Amino acid sequence: MTKAEIVNEIVIKTGIEKVAVLVIVESLMETIKGSMIKGENVYLRGFGSFILKKRAEKIGRNITKNTSVTIPAHNVPAFKPCKEFVEEVKSKVK
Repeated sequence: MTKAEIVNEIVIKTGIEKVAVLVIVESLMETIKGSMIKGENVYLRGFGSFILKKRAEKIGRNITKNTSVTIPAHNVPAFKPCKEFVEEVKSKVK
């Protein structure tokens, strides 16, 4: 499902005009991104959590030059669905 399809679903279910729904969806995504850039996790009860996972510094290899490269510690954004969400998907998806 794409962002446009999400917007269309919300328009059909709520009757709100498409432009307003698009602005709301865009604002939600920007707010989540902004919070995560600041280092904050986002928790949506009944849906899931957008969390930052910390990756430790490690040694990698550049196989084309046959050299070792240090990969610095960094954060990676991740989504963790809530238990109810996982159970519902497991029981409905075939």
